[in-house]
Amino acid sequence: MAQELRIIFMGTPDFAVPTLQKLIENKYPVVAVITAPDKPAGRGLKLTPSPVKEYAVSQNIPVLQPTNLKSEAFIQELRSYQANLQIIVAFRMLPEVVWSMPAIGTFNIHGSLLPDYRGAAPINWALINGEKETGVTSFFLRHQIDTGDILLQEKISIADDDDFGSLYEKLKHLGADLALKTVQAIENNQVQPLPQPKHAELKEAPKISKEFCEINWQQSAVQIHNFIRGLAPYPGAWTKVNNKILKIYRSVVLPEAPTTHEQPQPGTLQTDNKTYLHFATTQGTLKVIDLQLEGKKRMSTEELLRGYKF
Repeated sequence: MAQELRIIFMGTPDFAVPTLQKLIENKYPVVAVITAPDKPAGRGLKLTPSPVKEYAVSQNIPVLQPTNLKSEAFIQELRSYQANLQIIVAFRMLPEVVWSMPAIGTFNIHGSLLPDYRGAAPINWALINGEKETGVTSFFLRHQIDTGDILLQEKISIADDDDFGSLYEKLKHLGADLALKTVQAIENNQVQPLPQPKHAELKEAPKISKEFCEINWQQSAVQIHNFIRGLAPYPGAWTKVNNKILKIYRSVVLPEAPTTHEQPQPGTLQTDNKTYLHFATTQGTLKVIDLQLEGKKRMSTEELLRGYKF
């Protein structure tokens, strides 16, 4: 016999919206939504709601925006909804009093094939490491981050031209489909949570800082190309040229031609100041396709070279 569900949904960015949408479109009772407080944004620093709040309000779902997830007032309000299932997509770390509250449990949608790429930036790191496939995982929350028992997984191939932006979009919708399948399985008592396999060496996905985004030219062209993909369009891989920050959004690894003369130092810029911009690396040459020079907008290499000479 199917379980009667009462769902609380927690999420903040647009990555979480398709999942909430899927639940509503499939008539699942989402009794409340928890999201981050409104933040100042834009030139006037006007208080702006999160994408999840905007969608929840459009569907007349009650919205809670606690600043402190451990506050007694918030815990009492959460309890008052008498939810038996909580679903988390791109939210913050929850205290145990919150994730252990519902009778069925709290499950999360994570943008990797766990146990690999636990952490805040799984999509970026899969690209940076040159993976050929990734996916999404639904799992029950427990103490250590991203370590709970796996419910379902869905794989996806990473295309050669995928960057963070395109892979994010694909996983956003794949995650929504997986969340719906997970809810259906829970509703019909068909879930079999499995402990995460123990790998000898797990690939991690720690948060990415601005400093981390500086390109290290002491790597091969392939490694740097993957680094650029993993950070495009945001936060953007960068290097310094003529004391200006140059962000690189798209690149190509040039086929290695046999050479008799000495190779330039890694990081050396080579250009005809008309059509191409190349960087030497420890192995191979990187051609820059799409870039943004400090003080200018994003454009193609040829567009930049029409008005700027290196």
